[in-house]
Amino acid sequence: MAIPDFQTLMLPLLHHLADGTEKSNQETVDALAKEFVLTEAEVAQLLPSGQQTVFRNRIAWAKSHFKSAGLVESPRRGIYRVTDRGREVLKQNPDRIDLKFLDKFPEHREFRSSSRKKENDSPNVAVETEMTPEEHIAFGHQQIRDELAIDLLRRVKECPPEFFERLVIELLLAMGYGGSRLDAGKAVGHSGDGGLDGIIKEDRLGLDTIYVQAKRWDGVVGRPEIQKFAGALQGQRARKGIFITTSSFTKEAKEFTGAIENKIILVDGEELATLMIDHNIGVTQVSSHTVKRVDSDYFSQE
Repeated sequence: MAIPDFQTLMLPLLHHLADGTEKSNQETVDALAKEFVLTEAEVAQLLPSGQQTVFRNRIAWAKSHFKSAGLVESPRRGIYRVTDRGREVLKQNPDRIDLKFLDKFPEHREFRSSSRKKENDSPNVAVETEMTPEEHIAFGHQQIRDELAIDLLRRVKECPPEFFERLVIELLLAMGYGGSRLDAGKAVGHSGDGGLDGIIKEDRLGLDTIYVQAKRWDGVVGRPEIQKFAGALQGQRARKGIFITTSSFTKEAKEFTGAIENKIILVDGEELATLMIDHNIGVTQVSSHTVKRVDSDYFSQE
């Protein structure tokens, strides 16, 4: 079963709180995961931001709407319980509780009307949605990253071989490899076909070395190319290698790296673009948004 949206979670959540006892966030997660027969992987699924799980985020927003409607209260951080109004709602035995249902309460209508006004001030933002605000931000951010990665890879493929060589050096340095810029520049050799080969330091102290090969290709890299690379490693008496390409690797090529003694890391075009974004190579920051929440401890009277 897929993870239910936050409105689908509302009625089961209120039933979970129906006995009037205080429930922790973890108790709620465990109970609702069991009710919806979610797997451990589904419960652990993260938002693209990686800061919170999808399931916890949707439960949190269901609770938030309940609190705004006066059905649930939070006596202290991470603890929730049903209110008298919440019990009255359960006595009505509703088939479903959603945003439309909660709008019968003036507090919730006020909460929603404030949100609508802000949303209507921004173009192309849907008022009614199955996703939580954090999901909109997280998935929107991921979409921007995906589109940026595609554009980056296209630009990389259009660059001359010398630029590609400098790009790889910049990326390896940003990731902590190669020692100093001078060391990396000397270690990575030049070739005329858009690729490069060389040995760089694994760390700034040079405790180990890594053999690097990069291919600015459009075609898929197969097992024969990786076998040649493995042979080059043996010739250099190197135990570790990184093979970077602007294209992709065949299944056989990937399987080969897992069957040999030497450690070879394969970096395809998609991962190359992702690493460039993560390490600020060829990209610039346009804007930054910080998501905050109420600090319940600040308002605690205990």
